[in-house]
Amino acid sequence: MTNLERRDFIKKTGLLSGGLLLGHGLASTLAAAAPTANKLKIGIIGCGDRGKGLLKVLQELPDQFEVVALCDELPFRLRDAQQMAPARKLKTYADYRALLDAPTVEAVIIAVPLYLHYAVAKAALLAGKQVYLEKTMTYDSQQAAELVALARQRPGQTLQVGHQYRSSPLYYRVKEMIAQGYLGKVTQIDCRWDRNGSWRRPVPEPGLERKINWRMYREYSGGLVAELLSHQLDFIHWAFDTSPDEIFGTGGIDYYKDGRETYDNVQVMVRYAREGMVGSFGATCGNARDGYLFKLKGTKGTISLLIDEGIYYPEKETLKQYGTVDGVTGATKIVWDKNGGIPITTGPGPLKDGSWYALRDFHRAVSEKKLPDSNVFTGARVACAVHLANQAIYNHTIEKWRPEFSFS
Repeated sequence: MTNLERRDFIKKTGLLSGGLLLGHGLASTLAAAAPTANKLKIGIIGCGDRGKGLLKVLQELPDQFEVVALCDELPFRLRDAQQMAPARKLKTYADYRALLDAPTVEAVIIAVPLYLHYAVAKAALLAGKQVYLEKTMTYDSQQAAELVALARQRPGQTLQVGHQYRSSPLYYRVKEMIAQGYLGKVTQIDCRWDRNGSWRRPVPEPGLERKINWRMYREYSGGLVAELLSHQLDFIHWAFDTSPDEIFGTGGIDYYKDGRETYDNVQVMVRYAREGMVGSFGATCGNARDGYLFKLKGTKGTISLLIDEGIYYPEKETLKQYGTVDGVTGATKIVWDKNGGIPITTGPGPLKDGSWYALRDFHRAVSEKKLPDSNVFTGARVACAVHLANQAIYNHTIEKWRPEFSFS
């Protein structure tokens, strides 16, 4: 490859000195992502850790949102959330139905325990609200189908699901890279989301154990698959426009013998037969070394992703295409990391939290009456995959995807 050919290759593939930059499509998308229309008057239903986290993000988007109401059945959580906005008198509710009756509330964030997602989202849609529903969308596949049916009847309302990495410029760029052939034929996906901690919250009195530590109990929770691995499952659905064919799983309560019912150590294997891919998705509460890990392995290269950074590692044959660029000729050099990878960059400045991009997209979807990338249909497909994964884990079965799960 001559220097001129090499320079042309670099321009066409987007390989520049700063790393793998935004593709044309994504750059255009982000440029068009400016705030539109008026502020949405929004209420938050569920003021636990996630609800308070989203309240903080909403406060970083003052041109798009005005938080007008908070709701939680636990008074101390409501009080803690109120203290995050001390200069404002927010209307507070102990019952979400009373908040939904308030005409000043145009939209809601639903950040309640998983087993309540369906009931609260259904009530919000029937009340005419715009809905941002935390992941996983529903507790099981039946609820997913019913929520899809209801949302179809109300096309003037938005239901966005909180798989926020669909809105991240980094993950959007990785999706583009897959489509553009950087990885070649992908055959293996390795995912982990590990931590070293019990996942428990302090309980001020014994009677609140199941309300506060609902993640520990199978009646209320989808466990580690729903709370963590659903994000990575969702990205594979999105990036490859696919669904699982077979799901295998195993796990156990292997460390925290504290009365919990959901497993503290799980492993899920997924076969994507149409694409010829195998995905491995694992999580443990007993070791934090890997933390969040996401690797996509193809015949031309590997992408290694963290939450807010990514590296592209070309295979040896792919490296021959890039060659060595000579600075004397004026050709743009490629920046390699110490392990021989190319950083995937998304423009100037650090990335924001994924929820910032997701909530901005929610405002735009409502304003423009457009389906968001993470919507009721995509959310339902992931909810079904999570449900099947948990069935495989707890029942020691191989679960098969069914045509009725392919909502669109």
